[in-house]
Amino acid sequence: MQRRILGLATVLITAVGATACGSSDSGSAPSSPSGGSGTTTVKVGIIPIVDVAPLYLGQRKGFFSSRGIKLEMVSAQGGAAIIPGVVSGQFQFGFSNTTSLMVAQTKRIPVKSVANGAATNGKVGGDVTGLLVKKDSSVKSAKDLAGRRVAVNTLQNIGDTTVRESVRLAGGDASDVKFVEVPFDQMPAALDGGRVDAAWMGEPAQTIAKAQGARVVASPFAETDPKLTVATYFTSTRLTEQNPDLVKRFTEAMTESLRYATDHPDEARQVLTTYTKISGDVLKKLILPGWPAQVDMASLEKLASLSEKDGLFGDKKPDLDALFS
Repeated sequence: MQRRILGLATVLITAVGATACGSSDSGSAPSSPSGGSGTTTVKVGIIPIVDVAPLYLGQRKGFFSSRGIKLEMVSAQGGAAIIPGVVSGQFQFGFSNTTSLMVAQTKRIPVKSVANGAATNGKVGGDVTGLLVKKDSSVKSAKDLAGRRVAVNTLQNIGDTTVRESVRLAGGDASDVKFVEVPFDQMPAALDGGRVDAAWMGEPAQTIAKAQGARVVASPFAETDPKLTVATYFTSTRLTEQNPDLVKRFTEAMTESLRYATDHPDEARQVLTTYTKISGDVLKKLILPGWPAQVDMASLEKLASLSEKDGLFGDKKPDLDALFS
């Protein structure tokens, strides 16, 4: 098992132990309205990226407040911080890619997905993430990546798993791709400077890279499955047991937010300016993900199978029905 996966498991298990040993009830949100205001304050651990736009849009439209929820978004660097934060009660809900949630569950971390988060838009060549190379690169397709250095934001996760699938589908040797960990916001410079041969970028990084002349050679999410569920909102199983009403209200509000964002993409795009520094031409040109109201279980089964091939789960497979349904 890769060191990164073991390290993540250690962090998560420590968080679970801290929760189990603590005397407080920090793992559940207050069941009664806080501060006498008729609302319950709920902390949500998020990554400030394009994918979470429906959450902010739903807050603006009153979908949460109408259900007695006052949202407090807390930014984190990724699932490695958000998952233990949810389990320990620092957050009541969190946003994470589906691979990280599967890995957590196989490590017996008590998490439960409660609402969809984001999905591929299914457009090869125009998806929310893309595999980009420099304009003058000799790489013409994912097949040519064997032996090359490819940037992903996190090793042994959804990025390199889906990139490998694109390489296989193009007829290349996926086992010979050399992955390098680079933060999304540093990828355009890493690619332009020749530190990597290709980069798997999300938004707005890929729009910025395109403006520098980079070109898309593969769309790993869309090619893996045109309906791939990429991320979801989740909570601890403890909260689902202790405060099912709060979980139900959050799920309903989030689902309404996803549907509204899908039907009003211009508003979803504009709300990005409230929690990111995206503006100008990048804001106009960046590609939005899909925001379906429900997860696609068939796509998650495929992703789990690919992740298993990559050795992410050790000797235990994730229970997708328990985690996502």
